Amino acid sequence: MTTFEFNSSLIGMKPNLQRFAMSLTSDRDTALDLVQDTYLKAITYKDKFVDFTNLKAWVFTIMKNTFINNYRRNIKENTIIDGTQDLYYLNQPYDKGSISPESSYAEAEILKAINSLDDEFRIPFQMHLDGYKYKEIADKLSLKIGTVKSRIFFTRQKLMLMLKDYVR
Repeated sequence: MTTFEFNSSLIGMKPNLQRFAMSLTSDRDTALDLVQDTYLKAITYKDKFVDFTNLKAWVFTIMKNTFINNYRRNIKENTIIDGTQDLYYLNQPYDKGSISPESSYAEAEILKAINSLDDEFRIPFQMHLDGYKYKEIADKLSLKIGTVKSRIFFTRQKLMLMLKDYVR
């Protein structure tokens, strides 16, 4: 395929590429950027295209992969990495704001309900609330992981019945 034929075919795909980009991004400006990035990569890597194969599929694959890579890059950029010596930023307490009397009362009622449970249900549930993973709870309590999961599930069910006034 000559360069002229390649470029003509690429330009002819523009409406389809824009529709596909719009379906991926749901934002007009981002979609146009994605189309532009796709054109750039297709022209840059023209030598990788094998003649007599499906050019449209090749270009759409470039667009899809570019979208996925951009998405992953954005996720990584939004991840907070704390490089301080003592992990200062990660150990900052979460500010809950002002506590209303109603929320204090609700919290006390919930804690009272949790504390009223039998130890076999309360302890795994409390450990789960404290941030332990199922495996850690199972190891500490010498239980099977399935037992831990079911006890936490049933505890949630019991608490929802006990605290049905708080369920939305």
